[in-house]
Amino acid sequence: MADQPPTATQWLAQLAAMKAAVAALPPPPPHNTTTTTSDWSDDDIDIAYEPRTSPRDIWDFISDDELETLDFDDSGDGVDRPGPGPGYDADWLATRCAEISSRRSGALDPGVLQAQILEILVASSGGEEQRQSALTDLVGFDDLDFVIELLSHRDEVVHATGDGRGGREIAPGVRLLSKAQREAALKQQDRQHKFAPLAKAEGKEEEYPHVYRAFAAGNTLSASGKKFALPVGSTREEFERYEEYSIPAGKTGVLGVGRRLVEIDEMDGLCRRTFRGYKALNRMQSLVYPVAYKTSENMLICAPTGAGKTDAAMLAVLHTIGQYLTPSPFEDHQASDFAVRAEDFKIVYVAPMKALAAEITDKLGKRLAWLGIRCREYTGDMHLTKSEIVQTQIIVTTPEKWDVVTRKGTGDTELVQKVRLLIIDEVHMLHDERGAVLESLVARTQRQVESTQSLIRVVGLSATLPNYVDVADFLGVNKQAGLFYFDASFRPVPLEQHFIGVKGKAGSKQSRDNLDQVAFEKVESMLELDHQVMVFVHSRKDTQGTAKMLYEKAIDQGTVSLFDPTGHERYEAAMRDARSAKSRELRELIPKGIGIHHAGMARSDRNLMERLFGEGVLKVLCCTATLAWGVNLPAAAVVIKGTQVYSAQEGKFVDLGILDVLQIFGRAGRPQFEDVGIGMICTTQDKLAHYLTAVTDQLPIESRFSAKLVDNLNAEIALGTVTSISEAVKWISYSYLYVRMKRNPMAYGIDWSEYNDDKALVLRRRKLATEAARTLQQSQMIIFNENTEELRSKDIGRIASQYYIQHTSIQIFNKLMKPLSEVEDILKMISFSGEFDNIQSRNSEATELSKFRQSEYFVPYKVKEGIDTPQAKTNILLQMFISRGQPEDFALNNDLNYVSQQAGRICRALFMIALNRRWGYQCLVLLSLAKSIEKRVWGFQHPFHQFNLPRPVLMNLDAKDSLVIEALRDMEPAEIGNLVNNFSMGKQIARLLDNFPTLSVEAEIAPLNRDVLRIKLFIHPDFRWNDQLHGNSESYYIWVENSETSEIYHHEFFLLSRRKLHDAHELNFTIPLSDPLPNQIYVRAVSDRWLGAETVTPVSFQHLIRPDTESVYTDLLNLQPLHVSALKNSVLEEIYAKRFQFFNPMQTQVFHTLYHRPANVLLGSPTGSGKTVAAELAMWWAFRERPGSKVVYIAPMKALVRERVKDWGARLAKPLGLKLVELTGDNTPDTRTIEDADVIITTPEKWDGISRSWQTRSYVRKVSLVIIDEIHLLAGDRGPILEIIVSRMNYIASSTKNAVRLLGMSTACANASDLANWLGVKEGLFNFRHSVRPVPLELFIDGFPEVRGFCPLMQSMNRPTFLAILNHSPEKPVIVFVPSRRQTRLTAKDLINMCGLEDNPRRFLHTDEDDLQLTLSRVKDDALKEAISFGIGLHHAGLVESDRQLAEELFLNNKIQILIATSTLAWGVNLPAHLVVVKGTQFYDAKIEAYKDMDLTDVLQMLGRAGRPQFDNSGVARIFTQDAKKDFYKHFLHTGFPVESSLHTVLDNHLCAEICAETVLTKQDALDYLTWTFFFRRLHKNPSYYGLEISAEEHNSTMAQTLANEFMIEMINHSLRELADSKCVDVFPNGDVDPTPLGKIMSYYYLSHKTIRLLASKAKPRASFLDVLSWMSLATEYDELPVRHNEDLINAELSRSLPLPATAFGLPMWDPHVKAFLLLQAHMSRVTLPITDYVGDQTSVLDQAVRIIQASIDVVAELGYLSSAREFIALLQSVKSAHWPADPPLSILPGVADVIESDKYKAMTLQEMSRSFKGPQQLQRLARELLGSAAGAGAVDRFVKAAAAIPNVDVKADAVRVGEVAVTLRRLNPVTEREARIWAPKFPKAQTEGWFVVVGDVARDEVVAIKRVGWKAGGPGQKGVDVGSRPMARTVIKIPGDTQAGRKLDVLVVSDGYVGMEFRVMGVELPGPPVVDDGGKKGAVRVEEGGKGEGGSA
Repeated sequence: MADQPPTATQWLAQLAAMKAAVAALPPPPPHNTTTTTSDWSDDDIDIAYEPRTSPRDIWDFISDDELETLDFDDSGDGVDRPGPGPGYDADWLATRCAEISSRRSGALDPGVLQAQILEILVASSGGEEQRQSALTDLVGFDDLDFVIELLSHRDEVVHATGDGRGGREIAPGVRLLSKAQREAALKQQDRQHKFAPLAKAEGKEEEYPHVYRAFAAGNTLSASGKKFALPVGSTREEFERYEEYSIPAGKTGVLGVGRRLVEIDEMDGLCRRTFRGYKALNRMQSLVYPVAYKTSENMLICAPTGAGKTDAAMLAVLHTIGQYLTPSPFEDHQASDFAVRAEDFKIVYVAPMKALAAEITDKLGKRLAWLGIRCREYTGDMHLTKSEIVQTQIIVTTPEKWDVVTRKGTGDTELVQKVRLLIIDEVHMLHDERGAVLESLVARTQRQVESTQSLIRVVGLSATLPNYVDVADFLGVNKQAGLFYFDASFRPVPLEQHFIGVKGKAGSKQSRDNLDQVAFEKVESMLELDHQVMVFVHSRKDTQGTAKMLYEKAIDQGTVSLFDPTGHERYEAAMRDARSAKSRELRELIPKGIGIHHAGMARSDRNLMERLFGEGVLKVLCCTATLAWGVNLPAAAVVIKGTQVYSAQEGKFVDLGILDVLQIFGRAGRPQFEDVGIGMICTTQDKLAHYLTAVTDQLPIESRFSAKLVDNLNAEIALGTVTSISEAVKWISYSYLYVRMKRNPMAYGIDWSEYNDDKALVLRRRKLATEAARTLQQSQMIIFNENTEELRSKDIGRIASQYYIQHTSIQIFNKLMKPLSEVEDILKMISFSGEFDNIQSRNSEATELSKFRQSEYFVPYKVKEGIDTPQAKTNILLQMFISRGQPEDFALNNDLNYVSQQAGRICRALFMIALNRRWGYQCLVLLSLAKSIEKRVWGFQHPFHQFNLPRPVLMNLDAKDSLVIEALRDMEPAEIGNLVNNFSMGKQIARLLDNFPTLSVEAEIAPLNRDVLRIKLFIHPDFRWNDQLHGNSESYYIWVENSETSEIYHHEFFLLSRRKLHDAHELNFTIPLSDPLPNQIYVRAVSDRWLGAETVTPVSFQHLIRPDTESVYTDLLNLQPLHVSALKNSVLEEIYAKRFQFFNPMQTQVFHTLYHRPANVLLGSPTGSGKTVAAELAMWWAFRERPGSKVVYIAPMKALVRERVKDWGARLAKPLGLKLVELTGDNTPDTRTIEDADVIITTPEKWDGISRSWQTRSYVRKVSLVIIDEIHLLAGDRGPILEIIVSRMNYIASSTKNAVRLLGMSTACANASDLANWLGVKEGLFNFRHSVRPVPLELFIDGFPEVRGFCPLMQSMNRPTFLAILNHSPEKPVIVFVPSRRQTRLTAKDLINMCGLEDNPRRFLHTDEDDLQLTLSRVKDDALKEAISFGIGLHHAGLVESDRQLAEELFLNNKIQILIATSTLAWGVNLPAHLVVVKGTQFYDAKIEAYKDMDLTDVLQMLGRAGRPQFDNSGVARIFTQDAKKDFYKHFLHTGFPVESSLHTVLDNHLCAEICAETVLTKQDALDYLTWTFFFRRLHKNPSYYGLEISAEEHNSTMAQTLANEFMIEMINHSLRELADSKCVDVFPNGDVDPTPLGKIMSYYYLSHKTIRLLASKAKPRASFLDVLSWMSLATEYDELPVRHNEDLINAELSRSLPLPATAFGLPMWDPHVKAFLLLQAHMSRVTLPITDYVGDQTSVLDQAVRIIQASIDVVAELGYLSSAREFIALLQSVKSAHWPADPPLSILPGVADVIESDKYKAMTLQEMSRSFKGPQQLQRLARELLGSAAGAGAVDRFVKAAAAIPNVDVKADAVRVGEVAVTLRRLNPVTEREARIWAPKFPKAQTEGWFVVVGDVARDEVVAIKRVGWKAGGPGQKGVDVGSRPMARTVIKIPGDTQAGRKLDVLVVSDGYVGMEFRVMGVELPGPPVVDDGGKKGAVRVEEGGKGEGGSA
């Protein structure tokens, strides 16, 4: 009953009750202004107005009689209704919103706030509570009363502001109308509606300047852009078999008034040479020319096919190329020869089909060849290598391929970032399935333009389409400039179109017969007009079928003569050619005058057909659509026969694409022969309308983007360009979908009200993005945080994007993938993937498929599903493909190809997913299946199926299971021949075995602690390289898996390139160890390309001893912080009080031990916790307890030494009167300064070098305290030196009985007790945890997926870096650490681009414009200039000092917020920041030519810079690293890194030094010496690490001791053998060891014994300058010289411009020694270096050079070769003066190099000059003569200053006593520089004058003795050589006893710095033994001036 309507009486009763109730209401109080308007919500109103079926309206059941009785009181119900109160109206709301906005910072704009409030109030969904919370969120809790007012007066506010939505609000004082009244009202409304004047047009179609189309009479387009009518003159005819629409040809257009064609001769040289052979551009091109060639506007050119669009695109291409030409063609019109800067730009041409791509490539390539521009095709078929991409300027590609390339984002950065022009051909493809790809490409390009602020011009070409304006909007075209539309009148030949719909049900026999008949009739009618015809059909088989059908019908009709070619003049020649045709059908058809053409024919046959048709021999050509795309071959008429095309992707017959139809019609009409072209399309009747509307461009093209939105969004998230929903919303706005949704909302399911409320469709886009994101999250492809709306890619999503896998497939894989699936399961899983859903099974194929399914040969793995399912069909086809089966059915063959293309890709993706999940077994199965698909060989077949061997041989190989590759390799060729029953094949198979690319892998394991194992793999290629088989490189996957569970611990992709085939290949990584340990692990190396090329190396854990991780940590005690007064020393208290009043908790805890006790201390605590102050405490102890002693502070890096000198120099040395001295490679003061110093700050190498001769250096014995900072660096490369120093200081202390206190400082380390034990620490061990920091640290470790290539990986980190800054430190300072100098620039550039997308691009800059300009004027480096102007600084060693300091200063003063630095900054400069980002933990190591992990210590040091003690309560650090390294950092950053020794790797050199110092005299001493080292302690603790094999049972037993002793004895023997080979020590049978002179040279100059070995082996008499330069460049010291990426190319370039070619070495260009050789030459030639990095490198080469050359001089002198020694001295001179020995000596003086003309001065030596020109006047005269009269005063002064410094020396030599020669040097002119520095402005460090005194026999080329001499101070008490003094030097040279008396020797005194400066005293006679009478004193011998020295430089 409930459903029945109430009766009238019931209703009346209710009405009366209602009235009474209302009347009884109390009248509202006057202040409450509630209106009694309806309380109906929108929903209620909607329900009320719904159409009713049953009578629900009151008037429907009240009779007219009853009406009379009702009393309608028009005044309403007697209640006074106040109108809308004066309070709550629009003004009130606006005022309140303005108040709130002004009060709250960061609040919304008042207008926006008001709009949002109304939106919440009006919203119908949700109840009162939801409104309340929404308003509170919006307005905030401070204004709760406002929220309450809003809610209680909701209705008034809504009505007063007129926002009732949908205009359906009910007027105040609503009353009930009677039926008559209501009808009258309705009629009145109706009339108003009918007679209302029309509203003005909402948007009149704008007029655009470049739209050329015939007059359109107003409205031919509908709202959505559809045309209403066919063109004028169209007819429709009905016939028995078909109906036909004919559309007449348009008129050929003529030039507009006042327009003319652009003549080629008027154009500039670039166009003239490109358009050679043209007279003028055509009409269309002439109109496009001004915009295309003379501007950079984006363009859309819509023109009919054949109008010449490709040439229009060519104009845009030329405009782009023109910007990179010199001379510029735009400025110099006449120029016709240009140089192209080819590496600066790329042009991408996206063509819709591969066939078209090939044609375009050919066309553009030929046209532009004269410029040397390379054009290449880059499609699925044509892959380009990286180097080819670099060399190519124009890349022609398909949308899919370009999508894949740009999806990598960073993969082909070389390519993507250099694109300057993107041409998209056939843009009307947007409405095709593949349109979505174009949309994502354009969106990506537009975003790239915005984010990188780079200009990429987009040019779209398309056929005519109705909604060209939309497409122009989508391409970002300025419609007033770049939009061109040309109608059909621009066709070169107007087109007459016929649309024919044949009758009969589609697909029926009747329909097919009708189609044949109609096609024949049309062909016949054309032939009667003597037209050539092309008939397009849609399969290869059909071309023949149609040709036969036409001929048969012609015979029936008796019209064969129409086809007959015999009358043609070229018929005979054609028949001759026909005989050579490969295809039988062709030979039969050509005499009949019919040809066929399809892609399955041989290339030569296709060419023949094209030629014969072009010549006119053939009248009819039956072809497939590929001819229309790929070959430009027109005909008078074209007929399209049928429109059903088989699509393998869809798995069924689909309609022929409109694109194809247009392209085919474009082939109708040959400009030179016909006035009109005829195009006919024969289709079935049901499809007629479709083609009619589409081809006559009446359908606007719509977007297909939404169907592919999910996958495209995934690609963008994986790329990192979309990281949140709001970004996704913005991304969708770049799509064509967005343009069309706004234009035609209905088509996309958007109703009018939604569009009206949200014109920008933000909510709709948001909905699309959110739904897509949810789908992706369900597929586990991304992480979508619904609260923050953040989107992050997961590995699976990245893999899907990279391999183009649909999300539907991923969902299936997530369900079906298992760790132990077999091939059968995987085949099944692949066949289930979404890519194959469209494969359909047809009855016609069932038998063929069943037959294959039964065959075990073709389908070895059972297929269980029914044959009619797509999955079963896919599975069978895939197996057939691998088995090389070939189906007969045409459609099945297409399906087979489709399946094989997709499956290969899917299988690779599955492999990556398995690798990601660490499933070892699965990886192996999937990788071999992927290779099976690529090679079409099953994994169970013999690998040799991959080579083209005869079938019987392969069957023999398959038959014998034992014939694996390894077994075959052990056989002789004859044996193999026997096995395969083919003797001759034996040799060939043996050869292939040699080429079969397997690797052999050796593994070394070393446990770092209990839970982490370091693995080193040594990889050797086990094959001979063959270029045809292997190309340039072979790739492998290498992974380590658990032998029991096959879980992968670690995997790497390893590329073996041909160039580095013979290098040592090493992989280093760590894996976790967990209990229980497997017995062994497997290392697998599997080829990425070759089946069967895989090796497994088992690594046994039998001898693995896991060291106990006995971390001893000191807890931080809760002590009262000590006040500085605890120092009890007023001076010190004053110094510290300036910085702080109290010591921090850590310093408080160690204070007593350091300041009051003499104990050795090891202090481990994190960077930034105040260790420096702790070191100072120990220093004060030393000065207090041991006055007069010295403190040595050793820091592992020069940067740290400098920081310490700067800090202590200012803070401590001045107030306390301490003397500091810095000892580094850059700074070596004289002995007296060191002796006077109190504190020596030095590097390990320097102190090692000095303390080696501690017996002779008293100041080394005075040391009372050695502070070793960062002692945990023992594990690093320079660790052994630290070990030696500590051991030596302990040894010195025990020898001199003076204790030396040791203080080691490090970060917290895991094996502190061992370190302490070795340092002799008893009570002073403090090892605080990482958490003991003055500022707590939040640490995040982010993993990034493995990207191939380092730069792409780094680039993928840039956006996360930016987001981290915004997230953690939007206002506070940030340091970003990057691995290389180049990365500082690239990172800065990317961050600047990201700032550009922000509202405030200069958000990181905190300084005003004037300051900024002043700052920028001081900057030298361009990259730094650009970065600073956006508030970002750069900091690396390649910057000049002033730039570095400026960057530091700006950052310190918070003028710039971000500093991007290399890791050196972490060590050298104490600049803390709130946030530290470690961007990448690898760096390029040239030695191994690969990327290597940073030391953990470096990473810790960087983290130490996070958190500023004075400003922050906490610091934040983010480490960005590869996923594989994440666990490693997680583990060790918390537990600390165990310190191991690396002394055993470099024991030789240190042992030799000790032998020379005579601390080691026997082998036993050497063994004792080892026991002092840290190595000795660790060898027992962690034997596996050092390669000492002890089984676990023997560990810690006496047996273990014995084994360790034997291990050390073998080490010492090995080192001594090496040293003996280098002739550095003599080892005697009794175990004694003596140093040799060469050994002493090695130790003195701190060189490697290998350098000495090299010199001794190379040295020979009369060496040339090239010899000595190349010998010294080969020194081992240069092994470490960095050679960065691509520097081999720079080296080759440099080598070409230098005097001595680097090829002299026989070493490759990437060898560090070659680089040293080149840098030394560049220094002597004074050439500018190509890049800043080389400047730093050159300095370090020169640093070492002096030491190496001096040692070399000693070595060759030791060997007695005088001429070679002089050549080395010449080299030393050349290096110091930066000058070649053969250049005129005077050219070292400033300004002289270029102007020396006269021969007199060319030959003048420096000593002649200093003797001839004395005093300033004479030197000025010389300057005028040399520099010319035009020289300015400044130039003359500079010359005089330099020339005055050249010494004029008087040399005397006396042989007074037996066996001695005394030589005296006296400087005749005064010293002009302090310390007598030489004039060597190009040498990085100041050098003082020094002399080699050589006694020898010039005639015999023999050295007797050699000595270095420097000036002595002038007078007594003088420290150094003063300016103005004339110093002298005297030295006595001992002559070896075997030199006979009376022999005459020559004395040569050679400068060590001035080129060619040599003084000779010839023929000094040696006295005999003393005779009693007169002592036989000889007078002094006349000084004879030596000739010009032939040597060279310092």
